[in-house]
Amino acid sequence: MIKNEKIKASEVQVTGLHGEDLGLMSTKEALKLAKELKVDLVCTSLMTSPPPCKLIGAGAAKQEALAEKRKDRAPKTKEIRLTPQIEEHDYDTKRTQMERILKTGDIVKLVVKIQGKQGEAAKKLLEDFIRDLKPLGKPSTGIQLSGKQAVVELHP
Repeated sequence: MIKNEKIKASEVQVTGLHGEDLGLMSTKEALKLAKELKVDLVCTSLMTSPPPCKLIGAGAAKQEALAEKRKDRAPKTKEIRLTPQIEEHDYDTKRTQMERILKTGDIVKLVVKIQGKQGEAAKKLLEDFIRDLKPLGKPSTGIQLSGKQAVVELHP
């Protein structure tokens, strides 16, 4: 991302803070305008002449770059291990952790370890997590109960 004084072109096509077209102007004028508004002048493409530039708030430029990086990479699968007898505070902590993972675009794999006759408790726990995380992610398959564990994957 090229911004502010690093833009070497003599003229730039400027877009305002709210998407309005400010037209063609010299880079010096555009930088002066950016300083007056206390924002950054960011070059969006070097492939055209004059290069298109945007006026973007200082923190927004970094956020936009991070969002672009996230889109480019493949989602990772993060595994969260639990037991059926989980206390309320631990439940809330795990739920918050899963929300953060889903917001970054990664997949959450919930694994509940089962001992003895805990199958129903494990299934109920996974159903509770699925219900609480419904706005952020949906299960790719149903709850899979095997001998020693219950598993479900949530996709963002």
